[in-house]
Amino acid sequence: MPLTPGKQLDTFPNPHPGRDYEIEHLCPEYTAVCPITGQPDFGTIRIRYVPDQRCVELKSLKTYIWSFRDEGHFFEDVTNLILNDLVAALDPRSMTVTGEFNVRGGITSTVTATHVKAG
Repeated sequence: MPLTPGKQLDTFPNPHPGRDYEIEHLCPEYTAVCPITGQPDFGTIRIRYVPDQRCVELKSLKTYIWSFRDEGHFFEDVTNLILNDLVAALDPRSMTVTGEFNVRGGITSTVTATHVKAG
């Protein structure tokens, strides 16, 4: 599965591929716009994964998250897009992406998407 067109994620070899261990990245500067109103949305993206052969490089992850700034996405869509792109780039043993989105209309939203490698 290829990454979303126009998106890029750099990776590096997992230094301990023979061991299951968890990596967590917290990205508190997610911004995008509401696809209906055009108003800004803010949130935190939490990425937790058990790598297989590849790990994500942090500067490219930051740039990737920032690339959503001027795009319109529903919370449910962007959480799943991020998971899809990271799975395409890393092929992890397992991964969970959680979007914790700030208040909009008096409601906060949290969306969680999970991937577990088959086999």
